[in-house]
Amino acid sequence: MRDTVGMTLLDMGKDPGKVTGDDYDAAISKIQRAVDTRQIRRFTGNDYTSDLDKGDIAACLAWAGDLVQLRVDNPDIQFVVPDAGYMTSSDNLLVPAKARHKANAEKLIDYYYELPVAAQLAAYINYVCPVEGVGPELAKIDPALAKNTLILPDKAMAAKSHAFRSLSSEEETAYEEKFAKLIGA
Repeated sequence: MRDTVGMTLLDMGKDPGKVTGDDYDAAISKIQRAVDTRQIRRFTGNDYTSDLDKGDIAACLAWAGDLVQLRVDNPDIQFVVPDAGYMTSSDNLLVPAKARHKANAEKLIDYYYELPVAAQLAAYINYVCPVEGVGPELAKIDPALAKNTLILPDKAMAAKSHAFRSLSSEEETAYEEKFAKLIGA
């Protein structure tokens, strides 16, 4: 939902970080028109990668790590960052508030942020690395990965990055219901 609606909001000149209910509804309406006219053929989950790899998709929203990995075997797959920008999100390491081994969990998290370890992880998963200064360490493993803006966005690419704002529980429910109806889920 955040990727599809967020990209549509950007195309409409709206900031997904400041989305209002009216903005959201306008984006859903725009996507619905594209569905109705068959501009959008279908909505997928991670199964889009096989269709993209086979050439059965002309354009799609895709995740950076998927593109890096697909392009290893299929250099015909290209990516373009729209002029309006792109959506970004993050996965987070969290420690439950009442965890018995909180200190150990924090040490493990700190370990993942050490430059050589972060570089190994970035080389393995091929997603954007959040660790500042990891480039030289990643270059020791694979110079091409260290130059890949899908793993280490340069300043120009990072400037086009947008995040969907945090939603209240009520907004989350309402927005997800509208999106589920749109995609037929």
